[in-house]
Amino acid sequence: MVRASAAGKVILLGEHAVVYGRPAIAIPLSGLRATATLAPHPAPFHIQAPAVGIDAPLSALPADHPLARIVYLTAKHLHRPPPDALLRIESEIPVASGLGSGAAVSTAIVRALAAWYGVSLDPPTVSALVYEIERIYHGTPSGIDNTVIAYEQSIYFVRGRPPEPLPVGTTLHLLVADSGIPSPTRVVVGDVRRHWEAEPARYEALFDRVAQEVEAAREAMAQGDIRALGKRMDANHELLREIGVSAPVLDRLVETARRAGALGAKLSGAGRGGTIVALVEKSTARAVEEALRATGAAQVWRTEVASP
Repeated sequence: MVRASAAGKVILLGEHAVVYGRPAIAIPLSGLRATATLAPHPAPFHIQAPAVGIDAPLSALPADHPLARIVYLTAKHLHRPPPDALLRIESEIPVASGLGSGAAVSTAIVRALAAWYGVSLDPPTVSALVYEIERIYHGTPSGIDNTVIAYEQSIYFVRGRPPEPLPVGTTLHLLVADSGIPSPTRVVVGDVRRHWEAEPARYEALFDRVAQEVEAAREAMAQGDIRALGKRMDANHELLREIGVSAPVLDRLVETARRAGALGAKLSGAGRGGTIVALVEKSTARAVEEALRATGAAQVWRTEVASP
């Protein structure tokens, strides 16, 4: 039996603009994981994914189903057939929350199949395989989810370029709060594209402004200036509102976090639901978390980005 896992992720700054060639910053949520377990099975490859109601042979799933597709792609890459094994998928990452659930599940499956055959796959290879599944989930993904999850490190990301590790001058304390409302990434990304096609000059200007905030945030992180980073997060949220992807529930959670002592807060991911991320000091983390829960956050997770 082999078991492999993959972390969730949160985009700190730059979502949506990253689809159009601008930079973004993403971090892994190492404490929030999807797990794939492979065990010997007397019959051909069988998949159990209780969270999505799947308990069936691989052959019974459509070839373009995300779970089947990642198995076939990985097996082809390994030059091996899907083994006679039972694949069980479990995940702590809520679906449609902006936390990379789909990419994490795919990554865990790739790693489990590689481990079954005793093959070591490097992060770029894993990321490339998982990206193909992201296209099924999201239509025109930037590639940031599969990249940060495959590498499992904080990255500065520009579409089409190798990811760059992100130096951090001081430990960052973050809270991620789930609104409890699903975030339909494919739908929201499609809506933004339609608006961009209708008003290209306006949206290109908004994406340029997002890029400026990302670059300023990158510098603030390197210098360990958490107050400057918080301001950049706040500014990015306002730009996301102008882009049209926020929602009253997200604005309420963001404002709650700020009033409770967060240095900055913004929606994270596609928007219109899903999550917000708040930058806090260690001393204020509990108060901000309690305020978010009292305001209606379905779940709140704490994570850190450690300095070297």
